Formats: sequence, C-alpha cells, structure tokens
Amino acid sequence: MTGVSVFERLLAASVDEMAAEDLEGLVNMVVAMFGAGPRAAAAQRAAIEAFKRALAGMLLAWSNPQVGLDNPGRTNKVNVQIVIWAVSSDDPEPAASTLMDKRIGDAEMGSALDVGTTTPLRSPRVAIIGAGMSGICMAIALRRAGITDLTIYEKADGVGGTWRANTYPGLTCDVPSRFYQFSFARKPDWSHMFSPGAEIRDYFTAVAHDFGLSESIRFGTEVVHAEFAETHWRVCTSNGDTEEVDFLIAATGILHHPRYPRIAGLDTFAGAVFHSSRWDHDVAVAGKRVAVVGTGSTGVQLICGLAGQAGHVELFQRSAQWVFPFPNPAYSRLGKALHRSVPGLGAAIYRGYRFVLELVAGALVKPGWRRRMVSAACRANLRTVRDPHLRQALTPDHQPMCRRLIISGGFYRAIQRRDVELVTVGIDHVAPDGIVTTDGRLHEVDVIALATGFDAHAFMRPMNLIGEHGVTLEEAWRDGPRAHLTVSLPGFPNFFMLLGPHSPVGNYSLTATAETQAGYILDWIQRWRRRQFDTAAPTQAATDRFNAEMRAAMPNTVWATGCTSWYIGQDGNPELWPWNPSQLRVRLGQPKLGDHDLTVPTRNHHLAQTVPDE
Repeated sequence: MTGVSVFERLLAASVDEMAAEDLEGLVNMVVAMFGAGPRAAAAQRAAIEAFKRALAGMLLAWSNPQVGLDNPGRTNKVNVQIVIWAVSSDDPEPAASTLMDKRIGDAEMGSALDVGTTTPLRSPRVAIIGAGMSGICMAIALRRAGITDLTIYEKADGVGGTWRANTYPGLTCDVPSRFYQFSFARKPDWSHMFSPGAEIRDYFTAVAHDFGLSESIRFGTEVVHAEFAETHWRVCTSNGDTEEVDFLIAATGILHHPRYPRIAGLDTFAGAVFHSSRWDHDVAVAGKRVAVVGTGSTGVQLICGLAGQAGHVELFQRSAQWVFPFPNPAYSRLGKALHRSVPGLGAAIYRGYRFVLELVAGALVKPGWRRRMVSAACRANLRTVRDPHLRQALTPDHQPMCRRLIISGGFYRAIQRRDVELVTVGIDHVAPDGIVTTDGRLHEVDVIALATGFDAHAFMRPMNLIGEHGVTLEEAWRDGPRAHLTVSLPGFPNFFMLLGPHSPVGNYSLTATAETQAGYILDWIQRWRRRQFDTAAPTQAATDRFNAEMRAAMPNTVWATGCTSWYIGQDGNPELWPWNPSQLRVRLGQPKLGDHDLTVPTRNHHLAQTVPDE
C-alpha cells in the first residue's frame, strides 16, 4: 500500500461507482498516448502506474472533507475494484489488474482501427457449443467487446443448461445465490440464500434475453463434428449444416450426461422410472411410494423435496455422505429493496461471499484449521440424528469434503421422519413391483428415481473433435481428460473450453469460474483481432508442466485422503484444481505467449521474436 490505510481501503468499498464510459475514456487516453502494442509495454506500464497514483490521490481527496472537493460518488459511480487496484503499489489483487486489462482491451475494441495504427481490426467468426451458464457468459463477454459474428449451438430447446434440464422436487443450488450469478448482471431479488432451480433457470433466461443473445442461438442444433483445417474450424451439426469459424469454444458443461446404474431387471419395472435430470412431471408422486437410488447432493435434495409429499420414501444408500448444516432462509422484502436501491451493496455482498467461500476453500486444498472446522461442523450435524443405529448408518467412512460436500439444513430432519426409510442393504435386482435387495426383501414402490449422477469426464464428447494432423480428442485423451490451465488443448489451435478439465468445481461458484475463463479466452481473441497471431495452441511441454504441478500439489488436498467419487480420474487420481479458486484468476490473468505454439501473420512476422513472454 502507498500510505493508504485499511480505513481508506474500506472506504473505497463504499464509494459510489463512476460511469463506466468515463473510466474507459481515461484508460483509452492512456493507451492512445503510449500505444497498445507489445513494444509499448514498458511505456504503457509506466503510464498505468501514474494513472494508479493519480486515482489513489483522487480517492484520498474524496475521503477528506477538508479538501472541499465535490464527492463524485453523489452523482456518479466508481468501480470499486479499480479503486482498490489503484491504491495498491504491488498489485496484490490480480483480479483487479485483470479487470483493468479488460478495460484497456474494451477501449481498443471500441474502435474500428487499432489504436495508434491504420490497420483495421479483424472480425472473428466464433462458434460456442452450449447455451448453458458458461456459454451465455462467453457470448456476453464477446458481445461486450464488440464481437457480434458469433453462433451459439444448443441441442435443446432453451437456454440454461443443467438448470433447464434438472427440474426435480427439492432442487436448489448449493452455492449462495448472491455469488452464484454473474458479477455483471446481479439480481437484487433472489428469493432464498440458496435459490430453487426454477428461479436460477429464469435468471439465466432473462440474462440471455437482456444481452440480446436470442438472435445468435440455434436451438435444437447439436454439433456432432468439428475439424481444424489450416487456420479455421469446420463445424458440422446434426441438421446437416456446415460452417467455418475462426474460434471454437466448448461450453458444454460438466454434469449433463446422465449416468444410469446397471441394475438387473430395471427395464422390467411396471411403474415409472427415470433419472433425476429427466424428471417426468406427468407422474404424480403425491401419496405414492417412491424409491430414490443414490445419496449424493441430488439424492439428499430429493429426500427433502419428497418427504411429506410422497406417501412413503425409501432412500437406497450405497455409501454415506457428509452433510454440512446450512439453513436456507428466504430473503425479506426489506433486504430485496435494499439491494435494489443501495448503490454498491450487491457488489459488496458478492465480494463478501467470494471472500468467505475462497477462505473455506482452503480446507479443500490444505490441511489446517479450516479443514478441522468444516469437519467438526459436519460431525456435530450428524449427532443431531437421535437414533444411534440410523446415525451409524449415516456415518461415512471417509473425511468430510473428500467427496463433494453436501449442503443441507434439512436432510437429517427429513431422513428421521416416519414416512422416510434409509435402506443400506445393496440392491440385487428390480422386479415389476419393486426393488429386491440382497437380503431377499422386496421393497414395493410405485416410482423409482435414479439420483445416480453424471459422467463428469465426458465434457464435449461424444462430439467428434479433430485437431491438427488429424489427431482426435479421443486420441488426445486416451489417458483421461487433460488440459492446459483448464481452457485449452495442445494440438487443437483456436479451441477453448469453459469449465474444462481441472476447473475448480468443488463447492465453488461455477459462474465465477466461467467469468475468469471467459476473460482469458477473450484476451486471446482480442490479440487475434490485432493480428498478433493467426492460430494459437498450448505447447505439449507447457501442458505437461501444468499437469505435473497439479499432481505435485494434489497430496495436500482432501480429495487425496482416500475415497471414491466423480472427482477421481481413470488413473485413480483426483482431477480437480488443487489450489485455492483465487489462483485461477492469477494463472489466467494474462496469456503466456511463450507457452503456446503460434502461427503469425506474414505482416507481423517480427512479433514471433519481439512479443514478450507475458
């Protein structure tokens, strides 16, 4: 800090925000004065440092009533992250500097000509596969940067991805609503701390509409084949259409291929049977006997949603799960009104949730007090089960958080109801009138709900993806999904993924992860527009180095303490981000060109030698 106290830093969080166009104007002026190309990097950094010092001085002046300056916060709005960034001499907040980089990039993209040159910017053709949360996020990032030649291919008939597909009773998000949303489109009137699935689906639908994405989405269109040819991708759809694009982005999500259990006789069941993600609302469950197979987050939510509605519910448990007790209060009308009317409140609460969740996320990746705290809370919650035999049956044989931690304030109450039964004996087969367990008992039921999860390692498959030299995705991933920094693959130029392999998905907001990844991808596309390269793909060496770093960090994580879960890859090792989620913002803060194979336009061939390893 440059003499600015913690008090002033906190004060910055309450200053109203300056209009975005005013700030972009200042940044654009700095860029125009010192250039935007790599050779101007030193001068640009010096100018930005001067700009930071000036902005810090302005903040101090605003906070001092004796100076006599009008507080622009009374009429304008200043982006709080920019202010915090400005008063830091050593840039301790990578997210803030990344935000400033984006401001500079947006200013450059706002002009038809590259700043300081007469060279027109190129206009990329971009294809996004999937109109779920991450696809919407990427499309909006491109639109806001002035890139409009984009197509979103969506195989379903609506947006929302997993929130469109999943509609089962009791569905809620297990990340707080005020953090599970886009930072650029905050919703002031969430109904609950953990909002129901339908509300989240409506939120993403509204965001897509508000940002004008409808005209870019092709519903009912699945990408079945994509092949790289020289400098572009050839995309083929299930409708027989073929198009060529400069960039291909897979936003297919993680949990979208249902996993069905191999249970003998399942197809002979006389009643209704369906996967939780394909819930049949034509089947009435009120007063019926319902079997729920599976005890992950979905199974727990189903028990909470069905208890008291169905006549009798049986939960078939293969292995017990730890449950973290978190209530789900409804937000009051006053709270919603404050979020609508108080400037900066939504942003401050968003950052607060991010800080808390990233603090707790330390328990996942490093032993210590945070892990002990979460473990103690889970064990104390288990002790609320009064029946000692039931409590023993619900006691897992692994550490809390080794599997995805279940967040529920009502599961243990629901499982202790008289109309709910826990079944721990294994399933032998399914008969026409129910489920037969290995002890020979027939459990007569009317409905079987399969809460058996998803193939979390499929990603964009079964789409046939072919990179350079005819290498297929199946060949590249023969030993399991691997990626460079979660977003790209060696041998697949100008191809990116959102929520790709190794992304931080354990009890963290995927919207925040998607925003970080979308910003990184956008940075690459902006460089392409400025003709810094034609094609780019991470080197195999850089990808191997990143994966080696992950393997070296993995033993400290709770996922390596011994359990089976969908986090585990085919080699028996966890495949998650082994660091705090905040490190994703650091690693994706700016591309390292030296870690990539680039083909450079002939006119800019000198860039292959002069572009620094940023």
